[in-house]
Amino acid sequence: MSMLLKDIAEKIGGKIIGDSGVQISRIANLQTAKKDEISFLSDKKLHKYLAESQAGAVLVKEDDVLPDSGITFVVVPNPYVAFARVAQLFDTTPPSCAPGIHPTAVIDPSAVIAPTASVGAHAVIESGVRIGEGTQIGPNCFIGKDTVIGKNTKLWANVSVYHNCVIGDSCLFQSGCVIGSDGFGYANERGEWIKIPQLGRVVIGNRVEIGASTAVDRGAVDDTVIEDNVIIDNQVQIAHNDRIGYGTAIAGAAVLAGSVELGKYCIVGGTSVFDGHIKICDGVEILGQVGKNINKPGKYHSFLPVLEAEKWWKLFPKLYSADRIAARLQALEKKVRDHFPADEAGDSADSKDSSK
Repeated sequence: MSMLLKDIAEKIGGKIIGDSGVQISRIANLQTAKKDEISFLSDKKLHKYLAESQAGAVLVKEDDVLPDSGITFVVVPNPYVAFARVAQLFDTTPPSCAPGIHPTAVIDPSAVIAPTASVGAHAVIESGVRIGEGTQIGPNCFIGKDTVIGKNTKLWANVSVYHNCVIGDSCLFQSGCVIGSDGFGYANERGEWIKIPQLGRVVIGNRVEIGASTAVDRGAVDDTVIEDNVIIDNQVQIAHNDRIGYGTAIAGAAVLAGSVELGKYCIVGGTSVFDGHIKICDGVEILGQVGKNINKPGKYHSFLPVLEAEKWWKLFPKLYSADRIAARLQALEKKVRDHFPADEAGDSADSKDSSK
């Protein structure tokens, strides 16, 4: 498909500087874009490629326009957001993960499936399940007893949703994710592990996206809750009784232990790890390991920088010496204090002042 640039600009609220009649057929990056392609500049590090770009048009902020360059610009407040909007315009026929109700699907007679919903091959839907209008259940999915799924939600192949879960509208679940599995709850009696039944649910809001092979455990007693507009990457662990606030984003391979509460609009970097029973306030950006509450918005990093191997092995043993060095420093400070008491130091200073 192709679109006139003026139509694209109108749909995304952009201002054209240059030729509004350019025909755009796809999106490309600044370095490879051709005359029938649109690109974007969202990273200042790529500004050096802008003047040489062969793109038919480039999405930029006002400050990045190059006068008399011959390039057609579309000025927008946020080029990356504009890129996302343009990509949606060209993604007019997203593939269906499950057209119609496949004859091999196993559906309990008590399940209520909206007429416009679809269920793929070999999917299993248990008793008491309710599935809303326009929702797609992909091949080999499992939907457990009494689970409720809202409207226009899509589950790609091999998604498992355990019993009594609640999922909202317009959500997207990538292949292999597991919703409502048992949390890691055990008691120990003289060396024997006693399983604690996980009696809570998973409750997921609207417009939530969860990546491939991510696990969201059900609550032990209370529910595990993911609020609206949350995005979670692949291979993330969300443990029992966690609560993820509105608009939060969690990147791949992050691990949240049990009873973590993440506020609204947080950003969690990949491979970050959270200890259990901690609370993170709204507006926090995290990369690394978190072991205590965070009560003030901002950026928090907890990691060592990458070093050449030789430097790393020289530095690493010194980390073990930190306690010993600190103890020696405290002992030296004590000797100085004992030798120069605070009152004597003050008297000495007074005498010097008087001699002037």
